[in-house]
Amino acid sequence: MSPSFVDFSLPNLGAGPDPFSVDALPEEVRFVLLCFQRDYHCTNCRKQVQQLAEQYPAFQERGAEVVSIVPEPPERVAEWQADYDLPFPLLADPDAEVGDAYDQPVRFGFLGDWSDFLGRMPAIVVLDRRGEPPTVAAVHRGRSTFDRPTVDELLAELDDLGEHREN
Repeated sequence: MSPSFVDFSLPNLGAGPDPFSVDALPEEVRFVLLCFQRDYHCTNCRKQVQQLAEQYPAFQERGAEVVSIVPEPPERVAEWQADYDLPFPLLADPDAEVGDAYDQPVRFGFLGDWSDFLGRMPAIVVLDRRGEPPTVAAVHRGRSTFDRPTVDELLAELDDLGEHREN
């Protein structure tokens, strides 16, 4: 089951509006890729944000904004921005409220809830802003730290969504 659009406001340590909200994005942004990360230490999450940054112009060409959401306090998330100088919003979600609202998977029950490092899995939610309110157009919930779509798969998904709605 796909979650519904949930509006939110979070501290942004990267590019764009601070605090960040979907409504604060320019009108020309048709899609928003919410990239839910596992935690500050996750090497696969760090690789993912770097790959997304390298291909960021391709997302912009498709009218999409990439948004990385890390379930950590702003001070920790700021270190990612200092390390990678990401061209897109990098949000701190210290209580994982937005991750929970969008059904980011958590494994291992109580233990997983206690430690994001052990339990929280990556997720991608694509929001379509061409209607009011925005809708959830696609979701990928990772089953492991390695289970995440590639940049090419994300770009293809955006291409499909763009063609589907415009025809």
